[in-house]
Amino acid sequence: MKINIASSNQLDQIYSLTQDCVEDMLSKGVFQWNESYPSKDILAEDIDRGELFCLQAEEEIIGIVVVSDIEDPEYQGVDWLTPQGNSAYIHRLAVYPKYQHQGYAKQLMDFAEGYAESMGYLSVRLDTFSKNARNNKFYRNR
Repeated sequence: MKINIASSNQLDQIYSLTQDCVEDMLSKGVFQWNESYPSKDILAEDIDRGELFCLQAEEEIIGIVVVSDIEDPEYQGVDWLTPQGNSAYIHRLAVYPKYQHQGYAKQLMDFAEGYAESMGYLSVRLDTFSKNARNNKFYRNR
């Protein structure tokens, strides 16, 4: 397994991964993502900014994570535990449903935290849908 920065020629495979995750989440009553989010355009922007990373086995993408310094407007009013500025934000962490529960999300988060530290960020901020119990538990355990 290796984690690399995504390239534009991987966009279709990345989008397919996210759509499989959408179907899986919706079947479990988790409405964090839907048919229009994350869109192909959003993923392409993540790739263009050099913020989307892929966990791969050979040529197959197992999971993705976005590590960004962009704070979404929805979170600008949040009273974070660390001061504003110089924080990395984790977005769109996803693992193909057939590969879930095998430690790949942990690998992606370990990578994201190490990458953020190597880039000089002072904190890593996570966001997830409040009713996504699995993600909330995963993030709390970090």
